[in-house]
Amino acid sequence: MIIRPALPADAAALAEIYNHAVLNTVALLMNDTVDAANRAAWMEARQADGLPVLVAEEDEQVIGYTSYGPWRPFHGFCDTVEHSVYVRHDLRGRGTGHQLLAALIDHARAAGLHVMIAAVTAGNDASIKLHERHGFEITARMPQVGQKFGQWLDLIFLQLRLDARDAP
Repeated sequence: MIIRPALPADAAALAEIYNHAVLNTVALLMNDTVDAANRAAWMEARQADGLPVLVAEEDEQVIGYTSYGPWRPFHGFCDTVEHSVYVRHDLRGRGTGHQLLAALIDHARAAGLHVMIAAVTAGNDASIKLHERHGFEITARMPQVGQKFGQWLDLIFLQLRLDARDAP
């Protein structure tokens, strides 16, 4: 498996991975699927802003992806990012998420960022454990702030301090 920057040719695979999560999980509190053009535009916008979109590739197929973006749209939060990690549904549990998250953390540290945040739907124990394995700590639980498939969902926030700066 290799981790590399995403290319426009990866857009269809990203859409497939994303859409499976939309249609079958509560990992994304979205109802609308996307197409390859949407993911290509999303990638282009992220990369134009200097944000990473990384993919895991195995046997010349994209099997997962990750990215981070601004936590909040205010200057005071400029050193904090929120990220997502997606792995193809039939290939989970093989270390792909671990490798993607490790590469993304390395990227964030190299970019001089201070904090990385994950928002994980309660009950997604595999994601919580993945993040804790990388040093993330649970910092908040927000009960019933989301909904999907006819149920209220809690959101758990985890965060990782990327550097030891005492002041910005």
